Amino acid sequence: MQKKVAVIMGSDSDLPVVGKAIDKLKAFGIPVEAHVMSAHRTPERAASFAASAADEGFGVIIAAAGKAAHLAGVLAAHTVLPVIGIPVKSSTLDGLDALLATVQMPSGIPVATVAIDGAENAAILAAQMLALSDEALAGKLAEMKASMARAVEEKDQKLRDSLGM
Repeated sequence: MQKKVAVIMGSDSDLPVVGKAIDKLKAFGIPVEAHVMSAHRTPERAASFAASAADEGFGVIIAAAGKAAHLAGVLAAHTVLPVIGIPVKSSTLDGLDALLATVQMPSGIPVATVAIDGAENAAILAAQMLALSDEALAGKLAEMKASMARAVEEKDQKLRDSLGM
């Protein structure tokens, strides 16, 4: 049975960013479940979710948060599953605060961190992790990369044609 990906956001206001990860995971055919949890307002709930995530069939957790952005770290502290952090851009420091809070984890509590608002890459990274034991998913990822390469080659040809080269 294919593992699920949990997408946890610190606030429902993160959905416009996180929605891109959810859409990408669904496009790969990966079961996804989304929740709102706060590292600061519902720490027990976040810890409990992370502690039971593997038993509930999850293979990867994606956590999105802005400002202090402790959510990914709190989840990572309570699970052995890989956690991917998405720092969310806020009005405060354009997301730099969230990026630093997400990426600067203490030894023993790793959080893979993507770019500020990098939800699509978080989903692709989660898919790559799951594809280590799922050949069909690995094939979908390979096709995605091949499609991206074809698109660049087509743009190159179009440019060269427009320049008469």
